[in-house]
Amino acid sequence: MIEGVVVKKLKVIPDERGRLMEIFRRDDEMFKEFGQVYMTTAYPGVVKGWHYHKKQYDNMAVIKGMMKIVLYDSREDSSTYGEVNEFFAGEHNPVLVHIPPYVYHGFKCISDEEAIVVNTPTKVYNYDEPDEFRADPHDNDIPYDWSRKDG
Repeated sequence: MIEGVVVKKLKVIPDERGRLMEIFRRDDEMFKEFGQVYMTTAYPGVVKGWHYHKKQYDNMAVIKGMMKIVLYDSREDSSTYGEVNEFFAGEHNPVLVHIPPYVYHGFKCISDEEAIVVNTPTKVYNYDEPDEFRADPHDNDIPYDWSRKDG
């Protein structure tokens, strides 16, 4: 696993009224600070990526549908430099993925319906100077192919 990445298995508590799932708590070992909470979606087959942050950590959980979340360690001083991680997250595998600065990340909706991600980054989004650095999802130096892999 990429250095600094943490995956927390989420616990779903169902009863006859519905279900509850805690996603991220201040007493979690990977909690740094609170910036904001937002949701983003992707339609089936859509890739959103790549990007990284210089200051903020992301804490992503897929709450509807399924996503393939992919990380690439671009930190030359990291023991896992050049490593790629894939996580299948969502209704069938409820997890929180903690992503450190300078780790490229993106996701692809792999369900037949729109997938919803809730992210709790450590910094507030700065509209004037965004801490967001992008690369094309398919034309880049990252050694990853977003195509479905059967087998």
